[in-house]
Amino acid sequence: MHELSIAHGLVEAASEAAREAGAVKVNEVRVRVGLLSGVAAPALQFCYGIAAAGTPLEGSKLLIRELPVVIYCPRCEREVELPSVQLFRCPVCGTPSAAIRQGREMEIESLEIEVP
Repeated sequence: MHELSIAHGLVEAASEAAREAGAVKVNEVRVRVGLLSGVAAPALQFCYGIAAAGTPLEGSKLLIRELPVVIYCPRCEREVELPSVQLFRCPVCGTPSAAIRQGREMEIESLEIEVP
């Protein structure tokens, strides 16, 4: 379960950002996780509470927004969302494409903090 190490990294990065903002407490952490990131959202949610214990994030909520896979279709000359991560073909014209534009990310989107 590599989500525990990911959760620790997430807590560390969010703690640093909160500290730089002068926060005394973090109430909510919002993250974006791509479907190809290799992160299982339920496992990350479970591990987050463990990783946040004893930090300014303890008791905060983790909100995960899962991002679909988006590829660039050279035939249609546009970005298209894949209906499934199993088939890397444009859902409009059927052209195969490996030009991934979205779906691999794992990033902090925002923090809800309390400042003195």
